Amino acid sequence: MNYDISTCHWCHVMENESFENKEIAGILNENFVSIKLDKEERPDVDSVYMRVCQAYTGSGGWPTSIFMSADQKPFFAGTYFPPKNFENLLNQILRHWKKDRQKLTKSSDEMIKYLNAETTKHHIPEFDTLTENAFLTFKRMFDTEYGGFGRAPKFPSPHNLMFLLGYHEQTNKQSEVTALEALDMSEKTLIQMFKGGIFDHIGYGFSRYSTDKMWLAPHFEKMLYDNALLATTYILAYEITENVLYKEITDKIFEYIEREMTDHKGGLYSAQDADSDGVEGKYYVFNPDEIIKILGEEDGKKFCNYYDITEKGNFEGESIPNIIRQKPPFIDMSKFMPKIYEYRKNRTCLHKDNKILTAWNSLMIWAYANAYRVFKDERYLKRAENAASFIENNLIKDDVIHVAITDGKLSGTGYLDDYAFYTMALISLYEACFNEIYLERALEVNGKIVEQFLDHEDNGFYLYGKDSEKLIARPKESYDGAIPSGNSVMAYNLDRLYKLTKDKGLYTLSQNQNSFMDGEASSHPGNNSFYMYSSLPTKDIVCVLKDADDLHKLKVKHNWVVKVLNKPTEEYKLLDDKTTFYVCEGDRCLPPVNAL
Repeated sequence: MNYDISTCHWCHVMENESFENKEIAGILNENFVSIKLDKEERPDVDSVYMRVCQAYTGSGGWPTSIFMSADQKPFFAGTYFPPKNFENLLNQILRHWKKDRQKLTKSSDEMIKYLNAETTKHHIPEFDTLTENAFLTFKRMFDTEYGGFGRAPKFPSPHNLMFLLGYHEQTNKQSEVTALEALDMSEKTLIQMFKGGIFDHIGYGFSRYSTDKMWLAPHFEKMLYDNALLATTYILAYEITENVLYKEITDKIFEYIEREMTDHKGGLYSAQDADSDGVEGKYYVFNPDEIIKILGEEDGKKFCNYYDITEKGNFEGESIPNIIRQKPPFIDMSKFMPKIYEYRKNRTCLHKDNKILTAWNSLMIWAYANAYRVFKDERYLKRAENAASFIENNLIKDDVIHVAITDGKLSGTGYLDDYAFYTMALISLYEACFNEIYLERALEVNGKIVEQFLDHEDNGFYLYGKDSEKLIARPKESYDGAIPSGNSVMAYNLDRLYKLTKDKGLYTLSQNQNSFMDGEASSHPGNNSFYMYSSLPTKDIVCVLKDADDLHKLKVKHNWVVKVLNKPTEEYKLLDDKTTFYVCEGDRCLPPVNAL
């Protein structure tokens, strides 16, 4: 079995070199049952067999090649293989299978025991200690010159930055120095990423990751989830600092998504490929002659100088536009972009993965809803609502959420991420516009999650539901990798839903989930940065409206949980016959006020 991502460069390489090679294909067709899966459509298979790959090889990645018996028991794993190596491997496996099959199946049984073994329970520190340890982890790894964490390749990991921004706010009163350090790490990284080639300065949007420490040369594929999470992070940075640059970057991300990644019905495509004419990055690079031909001598030279487009080049003899050498405030060069963008569009089109994935669409709904909450731009609320309507009308059938739809065809039943991320999207829509329909729907979907995915004995949520296809293991994922884990998002959802409803059952579920996640984060809290962010203290506010127009004046912050009441109740009355706010922080509630 081989599984990949449709926009993965090395997946394409292995496909061209090996699977389309007549000799190798002959060996496979004669001796193996070859199955190719898209990991985005089967994250359960990816999760289980990536652990297999990591156990056998010490690392993982895509494409992932798994050799197993007909009853799903794996006995060999690897990632990319050059064609000759792959051919030799196939012949070796054939010989061992014919000569000593029992030895192979024995190793499979041992692997299955390992996959289903109980995880060791660690001592669980207080949550404040966990957040401090996470901060110190990022501080040790921080690149003070170019931002980001660790060495190349560098990934954006937006939830790390979200945690640091939230930690900055939490610690500002206790330790100004620590708070500033957290803010500086976040801002340095956000600005350096924007300056580098990982940001597409011509057509906007961010690529997957940078192959170097400067954020210059990316792996050029663009993923919906990266751009959703980065947009959310830049929104948060703007909210905290009021630096207009972060709003401008957010608007550019959304312009890219609307222009190139949005279906006419409101759904959002999953990815754009890195390759053009079989060459990675060819679509994105330029030389000075091209730019001068497009813009003319004077403007062309000005543009090339600003964006580091030279005869020598900075990427395989060509130039990736970047502003790494420039310092804020940046010069507005936007008037030149339409011409260059149109010129670039005439190149060989990038492959677009037109799968519309529930989980990733939900992340972008979350981003759009946050943008409306902060910027009050009606376009973003409309896009969030359109994408939510698309999910309701196209990805949910008989009250079952599905993973994806491609060209009108639904993929299998949803996993924890699909349900959890969609619940978060619905909560964010409620918090943006306070339409009760979204809160009610979030509670309905959350109920389905508890029914299908909850581990009633040891807490936490399984990756796949009790009615789903059974695999050799049933994992509970908690690590926040390229995207937050479903369990981290469920901690966020349950906390918010309890605070919005005061439902005692939700309180118990929230406490149990936090206990589970504290245990998961205890040894390496930096690996659970979204959980760390989402569990930071909030202000819990009940707003009693006197006038519906007051709702439009309400500016809600990311760490506020606001429940809006359209009329007074016995518990929540109007003060001085005006819109009134009841605010609680931690274990204390303040007297009602008429303004926040």
